[in-house]
Amino acid sequence: MSRRVLVVDDSPEICELLQSVLYSAGMDALGLTNSQQAAGHLVREKFDAIFLDIRMPSPDGIELAGRARASGFNQKTPIVMISGDADPALQARAFQAGANFFLYKPLDRRRLMRILRVTQGSIQHERRRFQRVNVRCKATVESRGSRIEGWTLDMSLNGMLVQTDAAFPIGTRVGVTVQLKPGAAPLHAGGKVARLIGEDCMGIELETVSLEESERLQEFLLPLILTSVEVPETKK
Repeated sequence: MSRRVLVVDDSPEICELLQSVLYSAGMDALGLTNSQQAAGHLVREKFDAIFLDIRMPSPDGIELAGRARASGFNQKTPIVMISGDADPALQARAFQAGANFFLYKPLDRRRLMRILRVTQGSIQHERRRFQRVNVRCKATVESRGSRIEGWTLDMSLNGMLVQTDAAFPIGTRVGVTVQLKPGAAPLHAGGKVARLIGEDCMGIELETVSLEESERLQEFLLPLILTSVEVPETKK
């Protein structure tokens, strides 16, 4: 059976573009420009993936994501937010409402296809809401003039687990610098310490990430997520 995808964007052009790409990937895409109409579909139908424009007349993408997570059908459905906004607070709200990934404007077919491959693995294996991958990158965590260096143990699009010689208390606002790839410019983001594991491991929730840095993080993590999701061949 083909996968059924919901696309909601108040721009008919973007809606049609996404539908075209999804159809070419063998997916049955329902495209809607009316978010109120989409809200009804979310509570009545099961979708394999959901694409939501983050800024629409009420209900906007964040509201729709929350309704999807509250429904009986789409609590675990991968949600991709379509955004051209660099507002970190808005992105944080989207993640809290249930978004898994961001697709940034102007839309790029290559990124869309990569996200589709990830969502297919997530559907098949019922992955948890924010896919974490084990990855070791040099990281620096700073707060109020104090600087702690260490290494990431795992990362996701909305946070990371960092092992250091010491740790800041839970709730501390921190700046994080991560060397994603040797020789490349480090990634910079802001967040808070959300949990501690022992005395030398901090779980950091990312809160302030620029649009450019969000794209870099997603580009870095998506291939790792893909390799961590085993997709067996379909047996007839």
